[in-house]
Amino acid sequence: MPSAGLLLQALASGVFLGALYGLIGLGVGLGWGLLRQINLSHFAWVFLSAYITYELKTRLGVDPLISLLFLVPLFGLLGMAVQALLARFAITPFNSLLVTFGITVSVEALLQWIWSADFRRMASFYDEHKFRLGSVVVTYSEALTMGMALLAVGLAWWMLHRTDMGKSVRASAEDPAIATAFGIHAKRLAIWVAGFCAALAACAGVCVALTFTLAPSQIFSWVGVVFAVVMVGRLGSALTPLIGGLVIGISESMTMALIAPTWAPLVAFTVLILILLLRRGDE
Repeated sequence: MPSAGLLLQALASGVFLGALYGLIGLGVGLGWGLLRQINLSHFAWVFLSAYITYELKTRLGVDPLISLLFLVPLFGLLGMAVQALLARFAITPFNSLLVTFGITVSVEALLQWIWSADFRRMASFYDEHKFRLGSVVVTYSEALTMGMALLAVGLAWWMLHRTDMGKSVRASAEDPAIATAFGIHAKRLAIWVAGFCAALAACAGVCVALTFTLAPSQIFSWVGVVFAVVMVGRLGSALTPLIGGLVIGISESMTMALIAPTWAPLVAFTVLILILLLRRGDE
């Protein structure tokens, strides 16, 4: 049986890992719930952002936080451009899955071509320096990830519930035909939402670069975990992806501490299967 200190450290690690899951899941969930698109390319944007962060840091010495000033608007425009292209066609949720899968495979190939398939790790001030909360050791990168996740959730909630544009977006998601009849330009709003989701992917990519070893082949390894995070809550919600991320992150971390690290990947898929079965039973 692990010691109390080890379990507390595992709990803290699960919280910070869950915050990253929630940050990625927020972008996926908003796109799925508000745009009716299953956007696999979100994972490609996360890793593209991570690799650009890695390149800026290792080649030019640019601080990862400074790189956000460049990455957030860049990926926001990228997301808007892709959505504008998709808006020209009648894209069903299933077709959006196929299209964005193709984008993701293309980005993975691009990453392998530029950076090769080798594993890469970015050394940074944030990952090397730590502080203590009692007996728990926290790296600056973990604290940064938590702060960024909380900021993103708060901003998304404020935009959806406290701005006219957010209320229009939610109305369009509920009933596009009626929203259009009241003068709401659903396609234009969808472009802004897609841009916001891609900007979230840029933020998540910086956190991934700070915390994890990078390899292009890892893109799809995040899909199952993040889908489980999204399915824990309500699609299109700003808050529930963070809750789902914390549930999955803590469960994985405690599984690694109490049982074995090899069992951790089963946690997310077990949660996902249970949620799908329970929701199927409620229909």
